Amino acid sequence: MSSVFADDALLPTGWARHVLLRWDSLGTLVAVQTDTTCPDSTVQAKGPVLPGLPNLHSHAFQRGMAGLTEYRGAAQDSFWSWRTLMYRFASRLDPALLEDIAFGLYVEMLEAGYTSVCEFHYLHHDRDGTPYADDAELAWALIRAAQRAGIGLTLLPVLYQASGFGGKSPNDGQRRFIRSTDNMLRLLERLQPFNGAQGVRVGLAPHSLRAVPPQALHEVVSGLHALDATAPVHIHIAEQTQEVEDCLAWSGQRPVAWLLEHAPVDARWCLVHATHMDAGEYRRAAASGAVAGLCPSTEANLGDGLFDWPAWQSAGGAWGIGSDSHACVNAAEELMLLEYGQRLATRRRNVMATAAHPQVASAMLLAAVAGGAQAAGRPVAGLAAGQQADLVILDAQHPSMAGLQGPEMLSAHVFASHRTSAIESVYVAGQTRVRGTRHEAHAAAARGLVAARSELLKDSP
Repeated sequence: MSSVFADDALLPTGWARHVLLRWDSLGTLVAVQTDTTCPDSTVQAKGPVLPGLPNLHSHAFQRGMAGLTEYRGAAQDSFWSWRTLMYRFASRLDPALLEDIAFGLYVEMLEAGYTSVCEFHYLHHDRDGTPYADDAELAWALIRAAQRAGIGLTLLPVLYQASGFGGKSPNDGQRRFIRSTDNMLRLLERLQPFNGAQGVRVGLAPHSLRAVPPQALHEVVSGLHALDATAPVHIHIAEQTQEVEDCLAWSGQRPVAWLLEHAPVDARWCLVHATHMDAGEYRRAAASGAVAGLCPSTEANLGDGLFDWPAWQSAGGAWGIGSDSHACVNAAEELMLLEYGQRLATRRRNVMATAAHPQVASAMLLAAVAGGAQAAGRPVAGLAAGQQADLVILDAQHPSMAGLQGPEMLSAHVFASHRTSAIESVYVAGQTRVRGTRHEAHAAAARGLVAARSELLKDSP
C-alpha cells in the first residue's frame, strides 16, 4: 500500500482539507480520508493535490510540425490550407520517427499535467499507402511510446474511407489513412489482448461523416461493440462551417443532427469539436450523454470558431479537453483558453464557474476530468476510491501561489503562472512520473523529438 498526504486536495465533490490518499499495488485508489492526520512514513505533498487530467484528443505526429504552419501560404489561409501542409508532413513519417515524436510528446504531456491521452490514430500505412507487413506497425509504435513515458493510453484507430460526403474517392494525401471496414475490424480484433492491459484501452474513431459513409459507420460501430460493448467511439464533427454546409448539401441535415438520427450516440461517444451546432443540436447532443471534446488551442490555431458553452451547460452536457494538433501542450493553458474564449464571446467573467464550485478553475478541472475519463473509457475520474491514482501536485512555494489556500493556488496555476512551472510532481497509477517539474526521461525524450523533426524537415520543399 502506498499513500500521499495533502493539506488540500480537489476531490470530485470539491476541495477538502487534510486528505490521505492510499492506493494498492495496481495503482488503484482504495481510500480517500479527509480531516485526518499524516501517518508516519507517508509522503507529504508539497502543495495541493489535483486529479490528473485526461487529454481526450491527440494526433501525436502533429507535434512534430507545431509552429511550422504559421505563415500565410494562400490568399486566405484556413483549416483546409493547413490540412494540405499536414498531409505533406504525414507523408514523410515512418514507425521509428512516429514513436520518437509520440514519446517526446507524451513526456511533455505528463510534465504539463495530463496523465492519460486518447490517441486519434489515423496514420496506418507506409508512405505509398501500402500496408506494413505487420498491419498494426504504427499502432505498436504509439503503444510503445505511451508505455515508455508512463502515460495512460486510449488508442482509437481511425476509419477513413472517403475525401468528402457521398463517398468521394480519397485523394493522394490520404493514402496512408485508408482502411476497409473489414480491415479495421480485423485490426481491432488484433488489439483486443491489449485492451485493459498495461494502461491501454482500445476504442474506435470513425474519422468524420465526410470520411466514413453511412453503411461503413453502422458496420464498424456494430462490429466494435460486438468485441467490447463499452468501448469508446470518437468522431470529428461540425468543426468547420464548410463541413456543415457540405453536410446540408449532401443530406439536408446538419452534421450533429444527422449523426444523432443515424447512429447509436450515447455516453460511449465523444463528439470532437462539435463547434457549429444549432440550438436543437446542443440540446439533443447533450441529452444523448455524449462528451463534447473541446480543443481550445487547436480550435483557435485553425480558426474553427467558439463552442457555445453556455448552451451546452444549460442542457447538462459533459465535456473534456484535448490538445489535438499540439500547437500547445499545457493542460492548464487549455482550461484558461476555454474560459477566455467564453469571456470574449459573452463579455462576462468567470463564465464556467458553477453554483457548486464558484472558483472557475476548480469547476473547470472537475468537469474536464469527469468528461475526459468518460471519453477515455478508463477509471481516471478523479481522487476517489476505485479510480486510478493519477495525481498532480502543485508547488505551494511557487511565487504565483505562495501563501494562498488550495482553491486559490489552482486559480493562480491556471490564470497567473507559467502553467507548468508550478507542477511539482505527477503520478500515474501511483507511480511517480514527474518530480521537480521534470520527467526522468525529459532530456532523452526532447532529443528524440528534435532529431525526428530535423529528419522530417530534411530536404523538405
